[in-house]
Amino acid sequence: MKKSLYVLTAALLAAGALTACSGKSEAPATTAETTAEATSAADSAAADSKAESAGDLEKIVVGATPAPHAEILNAAKEVLKEKGYDLVIKEYTDYVQPNLALDSGDLDANYFQHQPYLDQFNEENKTTLVSAASIHYEPFGIYAGKTASLDALADGAQVAVPNDVSNEARALLLLADNGLIELKEGVGLEATKNDIVKNDKNLKIIEVEAAQLPRSLGDVDVAVINGNYAIEAGLKVSEALAVEDAKSTAATRYSNIIAVRKGEEKSEKTAALVEALTSDTVKKFIEDTYDGAVVPSF
Repeated sequence: MKKSLYVLTAALLAAGALTACSGKSEAPATTAETTAEATSAADSAAADSKAESAGDLEKIVVGATPAPHAEILNAAKEVLKEKGYDLVIKEYTDYVQPNLALDSGDLDANYFQHQPYLDQFNEENKTTLVSAASIHYEPFGIYAGKTASLDALADGAQVAVPNDVSNEARALLLLADNGLIELKEGVGLEATKNDIVKNDKNLKIIEVEAAQLPRSLGDVDVAVINGNYAIEAGLKVSEALAVEDAKSTAATRYSNIIAVRKGEEKSEKTAALVEALTSDTVKKFIEDTYDGAVVPSF
């Protein structure tokens, strides 16, 4: 027992000497300090894990017009993340740049257009972009400007329509379906204002760049406006003077598509993007958000 007491005393004296040599005494860490350090370490580890996880995601860069396309893409982000992809959305406010950027390789895909417009773009620009899938349909509408109803349109009233070939045809077909003009028989989706064979009210067809149509409402009697530009401008399809029939040729022909470079239609990246955009999550988002102004095509 004495020997044990001697050893313990010697150990305590040695510890005291070491403390004195340090020049200061160091208090033991408190429970709070230990807990804080542990929490900080855990947070740091979690952050590192998150960063590492994000770094593992493969990027998909998709060009889109703001509404509804970029909004719908945002709804697909989490679905894509589960598939191992980080969706990067680049917004454009016109119909030309997103196709040029896709063709040059700056984008993996774009989402803003329908097949007739893409066909026209390819022909005019010698590009070979193709559709990977149809995602949704946006009904064209006739919206009131200076005149509050179609019946009230006066002789010589001004009607604004998109100035690109495919969308102008669609606008003219909607005007014809509502008895405002009559088109050459069989002209269909190739119609231009030169194909108008009957125009009892002498309506003046004013061709306007599609994105500018909502702004033109104050200057014309009525305007036929693309669905996405109507949405961006806060126009409601439920308040349009006339809307395309969901069963019309236009409804299927003008479905908005995911476009990619030829040869990449079936790539893993494209397949993941299409699967996300045709998921139940995105379908519900479209139906809950747009009140009929955007209709899923799947």
